[in-house]
Amino acid sequence: MTTEKINKTKLNSTDRKDTVDRRFSIAPMMELTTTDFRVFARTLSTHTLLYTEMVTTGALLRGDSPARFLRYDECEHPIALQLGGADPIALGKCAKLAEEYGYDEVNLNVGCPSDRVQNSLIGACLMAHPDKVKDAMSAMLDATSIPVTIKHRIGLDDQEDYSVVRDFVGDIATTGVSTFIVHARNAILAGLSPKQNREIPPLKYDYVYQLKQDFPDLEIILNGGIKTMTECEAHLTKIDGVMLGREAYHNPWILSEVDKTLFGQPTKVTSRFEALNNFIPYVEKRLANGERLMHITRHILGLFLGQPGGKAFRRYLSENGHKTDAKIDVLIDAINMVNQQINKTKETH
Repeated sequence: MTTEKINKTKLNSTDRKDTVDRRFSIAPMMELTTTDFRVFARTLSTHTLLYTEMVTTGALLRGDSPARFLRYDECEHPIALQLGGADPIALGKCAKLAEEYGYDEVNLNVGCPSDRVQNSLIGACLMAHPDKVKDAMSAMLDATSIPVTIKHRIGLDDQEDYSVVRDFVGDIATTGVSTFIVHARNAILAGLSPKQNREIPPLKYDYVYQLKQDFPDLEIILNGGIKTMTECEAHLTKIDGVMLGREAYHNPWILSEVDKTLFGQPTKVTSRFEALNNFIPYVEKRLANGERLMHITRHILGLFLGQPGGKAFRRYLSENGHKTDAKIDVLIDAINMVNQQINKTKETH
C-alpha cells in the first residue's frame, strides 16, 4: 500500500483531536496494569501514557454494568483502554463506551498470542485476517472521536520477511488509523506460552525502524525488550514512541526518570519514600472500600529493587499483606524497615 494512498485516506477520514503524547507508555498487561498499579505509576510520572489490561468486548457488553471494567481514578490521565475482540459492531459499541467514560484513547489488541483468546479470534491471530482488522478499526473510528490505535506483532509463526508487517500496516492504515504500536517479535500461535512469546522469538527492532521510514506520516511506537532510559532515548531517534512492559512493572522506579529524560519536565518525585507517601492516601481509600491490602501492595513490591532493604520490603509485604486484617500500618512498617536498613548501610560506609 502506497503512502500516497494512506495520506488520501487519512484526509478523508473523520477529523479527530489527538493530543495524546505517546513518547513513553506502559504496555497493557493482564492482571498487572490494574487501576491500583496505574495510580502507583502516576505517583512516579506525570507524562507516561497508561494502558488498561485488555478488556474483551464480551465482558463490556454482556451484563448490566460495564463500569466495573471501565472505572479508573482521575489521576490516571492520560489513559488508554485496550479492547480485545473481532466483531466490528461490538468493537464500535465498546469504543463509544471508552469515549463516554473519558478515556483518552482506545486501542485494539492484535498482539496477544494466548490460546484462550485465539479461540475467540482475539489478539495476534487477527494478523492473519487483515480484512477483519480493517472492518474492526473502521467501526471503532466511526463510533468515537477519540484516537483509535492498534497494537500488533511483526508477524506470525515462521513469517520472517519484513514485507509481512509492512503490508499489514499499509493495509490497516487505509482505514484512517495512524498510530501503530509494534511489538518487535513474531507471535508463535502454537507451542509457546504467552511468557515464552515475550522472550523466545527474536527482537527485530530494525523492522520497526523501517516501518517509520516507509510510512513517515504514521506514528510508530516500539514495544519489546526495552529496559533502560538510555535504550529509550536511542530508539526515539528512529521512531515516535517507546512502550515498556514488565520492566516498568517489576522495576517501577525507572518511571521516575521519564518526565525529565524524555519530556524535559521536572521529576515528579525525588525518592521512593516520597512516591509511597503520595500513594498512601489512595491505599487508605481503597482499604476503606473493602479492598484487601495484598491486592494493592502486590503492585509495588519491586519499588526497592536492588536497594538496601528491598528484599525485606518485599518479604514483609508478601508475608503480612495477605492477612484479612492487614491495614495501612503493614505498609508503613515495611517502609520504615527499608528506611532503617538504608540508614544502617550509610553508617557502615
